[in-house]
Amino acid sequence: MTYADWLDKLWNGDLDRLEDLAAEVVSADFTGTWPGRPGFVTGPGELAAVIREGRTMFDELRFEVEVGPLADGDLVAARWVGRGRYQGEPVEFRGHDLLRRDGGRFVEYWVIAEDPVQRPTA
Repeated sequence: MTYADWLDKLWNGDLDRLEDLAAEVVSADFTGTWPGRPGFVTGPGELAAVIREGRTMFDELRFEVEVGPLADGDLVAARWVGRGRYQGEPVEFRGHDLLRRDGGRFVEYWVIAEDPVQRPTA
């Protein structure tokens, strides 16, 4: 799998097929970490649930690569931007992904991302 598969199939792909697509892209023993989420996300099913939760908060949400992907051995890194609408207002947020591949699938994931709905206070 490539980083393009990760982004296009899971984060920009068909929500109706998300569980099947996750099983194609990540291993059965996949683990991922997200800021603000306790513990690990494990396996394709939990990954699909987390992605669905995030994607359904927004309308017209799309992700694009800004930098990379950069590969070093079994690791792949990229900087991305997400754009969409939240409660009718346009939002744009950025993050960094680091993934580890093994056996043709992604097995580990770490992300650092801006909070897309955090608003400044007066």
